[in-house]
Amino acid sequence: MSLEIVLATHNAHKVAEFQKILGAALPGLSIVAYDGPEPVEDGVSFAENALIKARAAAEHTGKIALADDSGICVDLLGGSPGIFSARWAGAGAGDTANLELLLAQLSDIAPEHRAAQFNCHIAIVNPGIGGGEPSEEVASGIWPGTLAAARSGENGFGYDPIFLPSEYEVSAAELTPEQKNSSSHRARAFERVIPVLQRLIEG
Repeated sequence: MSLEIVLATHNAHKVAEFQKILGAALPGLSIVAYDGPEPVEDGVSFAENALIKARAAAEHTGKIALADDSGICVDLLGGSPGIFSARWAGAGAGDTANLELLLAQLSDIAPEHRAAQFNCHIAIVNPGIGGGEPSEEVASGIWPGTLAAARSGENGFGYDPIFLPSEYEVSAAELTPEQKNSSSHRARAFERVIPVLQRLIEG
């Protein structure tokens, strides 16, 4: 059985990434991009913002919708940047400015106190496809590690160049795409999303 799901993003690269990972596990699944207006992400957690985006996409398209919200959480900063990861240095500042600000804020912190985690929450909103009951679920994944004192690596994006995953001795930006896709916060969230989507496909 096949199932078409809308991903609440206008980013074609993210659509391709979701299709590659989820399509490999669920051959009947087709991911399409969202073409509607972007909602205001005024939630106070990753889960709330993911649900806001998925609800908007489901309402606009009438399809089952997926949306993710993710970021980096630093223990010493009480979990910040958190939901503000993409705009830590201000709206529109960009990845480099966000990373440099976080490095500056931790410049005098010893390595043993630089624990951090990447968080990803993926919301699945079913508006009631096929006469079924409407439903909402959120799956999460956490990638633990620490923050380096300087950037390294050319792969990845965002805070990857300063994030040292606990299972590797290099930064996330020095990992191959295959290594990152097998162990990242998003990969861990995908593991929990797949059974939910499998039930929808079979239902």
